[in-house]
Amino acid sequence: MDGIHDMGGMHGFGKIEPEANEPVFHAAWEARCLALNRAMGAAGAWTIDEARFGIEELPPEVYLSHSYYGKWALRLEHMVVERGFAGADEIAAGHALRPGKALRRRFDLAAVPRSLTRGSFGRPAPAPARFEVGERVRTRNIHPSTHTRLPRYARGRVGVIEALRGCHVFPDTSAIGAGENPQWLYTVQFEGRELWGENADPTLKVSIEAFEPYLEGA
Repeated sequence: MDGIHDMGGMHGFGKIEPEANEPVFHAAWEARCLALNRAMGAAGAWTIDEARFGIEELPPEVYLSHSYYGKWALRLEHMVVERGFAGADEIAAGHALRPGKALRRRFDLAAVPRSLTRGSFGRPAPAPARFEVGERVRTRNIHPSTHTRLPRYARGRVGVIEALRGCHVFPDTSAIGAGENPQWLYTVQFEGRELWGENADPTLKVSIEAFEPYLEGA
């Protein structure tokens, strides 16, 4: 989707200033927030793509004014309520007010390793790959209202297929609960000037991972 989260190529936000000796967590609640988010995903409450879309739906002023885990916390509250695992009144109260909704998978201490790793998203191919390494392609100039992995700065640009990465779950459909819809994934390389204009460094090249529905022949 077109949103404030897709900041590649945008200007006016200042330089990136890494924090010296930055800790893994700045407060105990951040660790709990990570654990709860991972636990809900591992228990089958939602997919990783649905979780990404959950953050993308935050209003721009909220997205820009909250920390990394602050966004995770807001996403968690929203998705828990949206999917009926808890009510807004229960979150406000800080405890359950009614019987809970069952999760798809049991989550206990034995499931912790699964919550910290990601399984394979590779799937059998429904059809042969449309493009080959070395072929020129153009990315589609799409503007979906839901999740997509095609960055805004690379839409409508011509590049060359650098590698074929296999067939994988398609994030655009997975994010909205419309199924895995496996699609071929490619690495596409672009000249810097194709993305950023004639004033860009002529030696710059940028590679992105792009699913087949994002591409057309150039």
